[in-house]
Amino acid sequence: MNRLTRLARTALAVGAVGLTLSGCIVESGRAEQSRSIGGTTACPVDPDPTVRGTVRIGWQEIPNGDLVVKDTGLLRTCLPNVNIVWSKFASGGDVIQAFGANSLDVGLLGSAPAAKALSAPLNIDMKVIWVQDRIGAAESLVARGDGIKTVADLRGKRIAVPFASTAHYSLLTALEKAGVTDAQVINLAPDAIRGAWNGGQIDATYIWEPTLSQLKGTVLTDSAKVAEQGAPTYDLEGARSDFVRDNPAFLKVWSAAQGWAANLLNTDPNKAAEHIAGQLGVPVDQVLTQIKGYAYFDAKTQAGPDHLGGQLGADIRRTAEFLLQQGQVQGVGPAQHYTDGVYAAGAQGAAG
Repeated sequence: MNRLTRLARTALAVGAVGLTLSGCIVESGRAEQSRSIGGTTACPVDPDPTVRGTVRIGWQEIPNGDLVVKDTGLLRTCLPNVNIVWSKFASGGDVIQAFGANSLDVGLLGSAPAAKALSAPLNIDMKVIWVQDRIGAAESLVARGDGIKTVADLRGKRIAVPFASTAHYSLLTALEKAGVTDAQVINLAPDAIRGAWNGGQIDATYIWEPTLSQLKGTVLTDSAKVAEQGAPTYDLEGARSDFVRDNPAFLKVWSAAQGWAANLLNTDPNKAAEHIAGQLGVPVDQVLTQIKGYAYFDAKTQAGPDHLGGQLGADIRRTAEFLLQQGQVQGVGPAQHYTDGVYAAGAQGAAG
């Protein structure tokens, strides 16, 4: 185990680590959570009234199609007899805990948490059902003050990041590539990072939007550059395997709604930004700046060989191999295990 790994595993948090699962459930349709009661945005496919029951969906404050779907109330329009329960989570680490506790059906998590969930010792029975975005400059390593200009300058510094997140994976990659082995890596949730930053308790952080835009400092690297170093990261949608098995009709319509949102982000970013801004409570101009740091994919692209239809399983396994080197997982399964952890049928059905 290298020194960086020991520090990462033994560092003490200086604030709240994240949301607990209790108390974070928010019922869909409440005015403070969705500005639409459905019906104003047409369903991109024929609505399916035969699908019934309650579906628990976990979301995060990340500007992608999930928030567009949520804000428009599109799932209520497309699936009028389904009760959608939205739950807000601070990070993908919290989402995989909820999957393990059987308290969530579908949820947003990064490619690093997905790799961790599919690997030992967690071995969570889940599947990746959608690529919400490929992360670029929207996740960055930023330093406070004027004395830190490069990643190599982080030797001996205190760096905050939500553990088991894509940012954590990218941070460890960047530090390894720069030869930094003695940084103190601290586990903090985004809200706690803001407080620690303002209080001068940390020297740097690797974090995503919208927290990133709220911090004034020097950007040392970002996830687009880390991807060029061989470590691409994604925001993914995952689901428990039993839910996927039992609900193909729901997932086909859900995928069509997400595909519509991805198309809106790519073809009418101003309109998409209005919906995202409504959910995040920030100005539209700020959202427009944020979404430039991501790439979004429609259903046809999702179903293709570069994503759910092929390459994604291999990308997740490579992430797991890196996490194994860093002591973040205890074992990596065979390639087929990660291929089997990807569900493409929903995207394929939505693509037509």
